[in-house]
Amino acid sequence: MTSPKKLTLAASRTTPARPAEVSPPPGPQPPSRSDTLKALAAKAVPVASAIWNRKWTAVAAIVALSLALYLGPTAFYGPQVVGDVAVRGLFLQTVVASGHVEAPFRVNIGSQITAVVANVPVVEGQTVKAGQTLIELDDRELRSVVTQAEGVVAQAQARVRQMQEVTHPAAEQALMQAQATLTSAQNTFDRTSKLSRDGYATRVALDEATRALDVAKAQARSAEYQVATTKAGGSDYVMADTQLSQAKAALASAQSRLSYTLIKAPRDGVLISRNVEAGNTVAPPTTLMVLSPDGEIQLVVQIDEKNLSLVSIGQTALGSADAYPKVTFPAEVSYINPGIDLQRASVEVKLRVPKPPDYLRQDMTISADIEVARRENAVTIPAGSIHSIAGAKPWVLKSVAGRAQRTDVKLGIVSGGKAEVLAGLDAGELVIPVSNTKIKVGQSVRVSAPVVAAP
Repeated sequence: MTSPKKLTLAASRTTPARPAEVSPPPGPQPPSRSDTLKALAAKAVPVASAIWNRKWTAVAAIVALSLALYLGPTAFYGPQVVGDVAVRGLFLQTVVASGHVEAPFRVNIGSQITAVVANVPVVEGQTVKAGQTLIELDDRELRSVVTQAEGVVAQAQARVRQMQEVTHPAAEQALMQAQATLTSAQNTFDRTSKLSRDGYATRVALDEATRALDVAKAQARSAEYQVATTKAGGSDYVMADTQLSQAKAALASAQSRLSYTLIKAPRDGVLISRNVEAGNTVAPPTTLMVLSPDGEIQLVVQIDEKNLSLVSIGQTALGSADAYPKVTFPAEVSYINPGIDLQRASVEVKLRVPKPPDYLRQDMTISADIEVARRENAVTIPAGSIHSIAGAKPWVLKSVAGRAQRTDVKLGIVSGGKAEVLAGLDAGELVIPVSNTKIKVGQSVRVSAPVVAAP
């Protein structure tokens, strides 16, 4: 902007030259155009100078006003941050472990005899019932052995029946005849002996009567022995009955070996392994199939050694299969291995599943949340809001009268990214997360609750 003096000179320089004019007549004359321009310039120069001098003051005022409007709350009340809210309610401490599904035991199925496989009517993964045929072996040779054993049994039975129906009755009849003969011989001997004493019988007749009596006695004794051995409990009867028992035992053994040609399921379950085909020659003790029995199953998991003191038998848990992560089922700790796995620094724990869901399968990967502690009506905050959480004096940073204040807290159980606060914090209070490192103790701050997304 030019000064007034320079403006006047500029105006005079820019005024075009005019030709000589005739002097006006005497008396007052109207102002010329040049005089008018000079007068206007003289008035404009002070105004322009004032505006120029005050321009930067106006700009500074506008900028200051804008900054005040934009930074006013922060400048006066401190920055606004999102805090974590202390809440009151049920708090559970859990130990999370992973493992697999396992039956309490597995049944290894094999052949008890050496034979050729004739047929395998089942497949791996099939559900079978107790008594269902799993493997059929060639049974032709064993069937012939059974037939022979049945013949031996029939012969032994016939011998016993013969003893009962023929031999023993014949022995009894022979005994009766021998007794009759003995009675006759005894009478003859008595008469002959009397006659001999009276002198009417010769010595030869007496000797003949004596001999006949001795023979009759021997025959009677022999008949008695025959009856005794052929009746029930007698030696001949016992021998015949023993032969029958042996024949029956041989038949039972042959039939048992024949039954080995049909390998059947010992109980209900699922075949998880099948290692045999028709035409194979099998022999004990090779495992041909593995059966996972139906019924109660268990979860086998590995927990970290540092959590061993928290877990005890009888604690409840929630299990979930990796294949069905949104579905849970109840379980209960039933076994804790007394040993430690040195390589993994873990402990094997088994959980009983009283009512296993239908989708659980042998060796399926699962996760288990074992409930090791329960707190009713507990005040909890996220563990990420606690400074020195593993130290002797944990503390939080919360807003008190608009300023960040350090507050010591007493902690209870810590689990699942949350911590129980026993003292130093009430439900509903807001704390500043540890991750917000810009807020210092004593600084002005405004803390707001996190926005919960609508479901």
